[in-house]
Amino acid sequence: MATATLTSKGQMTLPKEIRDALKLKPKDKVSLIPLPDGTVLMRAKTRSFSDFYGSLYDPNRKPITLEQMKR
Repeated sequence: MATATLTSKGQMTLPKEIRDALKLKPKDKVSLIPLPDGTVLMRAKTRSFSDFYGSLYDPNRKPITLEQMKR
């Protein structure tokens, strides 16, 4: 179990084992989601919008015209 200490400024350093497990790098963002039972979910936000570039591309799809798009 990893433990972090909160500073008087409300800051804490994530332990190395947590950073490694989440594959975090400097400047990565982390979402903290408090649950009603006092548990906090932590999710790494390591993907940027540009990571999704081309994910919808289908080489077998035929192009359509603007008129077809408007329908």
